[in-house]
Amino acid sequence: MLFRSNLVRKMSFRGKKGDTLHIPKPTRGSASAKSAATAVTIQADTESEVQVLINKHYEYSRFIEDITEAQALASLRSFYTEDAGYALATQVDNDLFTLGQSFGDGASDWTHSNSYFIDASTGLTAYDVDTVTTSDVFTDAGFRKLIQLMDDANVPMDGRKFVVPPSLRNAIMGIDRYNSRDFVDGRGVQNGQIGSLYGIEIYVSSNCPVLETAAENSVGDAIKGALLFHTDTMVLAEQIGVRSQTQYKQEYLANLYTADTIYGVKTVRPEAGFVLAVNG
Repeated sequence: MLFRSNLVRKMSFRGKKGDTLHIPKPTRGSASAKSAATAVTIQADTESEVQVLINKHYEYSRFIEDITEAQALASLRSFYTEDAGYALATQVDNDLFTLGQSFGDGASDWTHSNSYFIDASTGLTAYDVDTVTTSDVFTDAGFRKLIQLMDDANVPMDGRKFVVPPSLRNAIMGIDRYNSRDFVDGRGVQNGQIGSLYGIEIYVSSNCPVLETAAENSVGDAIKGALLFHTDTMVLAEQIGVRSQTQYKQEYLANLYTADTIYGVKTVRPEAGFVLAVNG
């Protein structure tokens, strides 16, 4: 399953000229005491902006030769259309997942200030390369501590998402209380979306980023990243959504099928995104 780009803030840039989307980013103000017969306190403007570069253009192309068109089932063209959509969606997924490196202090790698793992001895601990072992498994206490970090950062309660790799889904399914109908919205763990834990929607993606390959980790196990974030943490700006075009190429006696998309991605609220490193 993919990341599902609808979990982040999606903005349309369709029909617009230019290569940059400017998003205002106002800062919170503060309340001032009001004294009788005195003017109100005017707060200085401290607004900034986030610039989203529309710099990603990906395509998927195939030749459908006349002999294939004549002899193959009609479902072949349908397969190419579906395969194009999947390939392009996977690419968008990869770009959104990569934004996890810019969470927290934006260190541009996975060892930033909002990157953690659950140490078997010390609980939730800052992540660094080659620190996660096979005994460092997911725990309810570690998850609750990670949620507290979101609370401490004043991240809104609604709109929180947790996208996990299949290995973490397996661990979650092994925690008894998460499978209780009384605990998980009366539904228990479901496929695709694992209900809602502590008010956070849990999703599974086989496309979660690899933080360390098995060769890079001394225990010989790949380390993957699960992302805990708010809908407004990241933005996906589309200038051209996925479109399909066909052109007959006589010199090849074939139809050229092409699907493409133009978009940009950006982290808007780095303080509202966290990475949890887990055994893959």
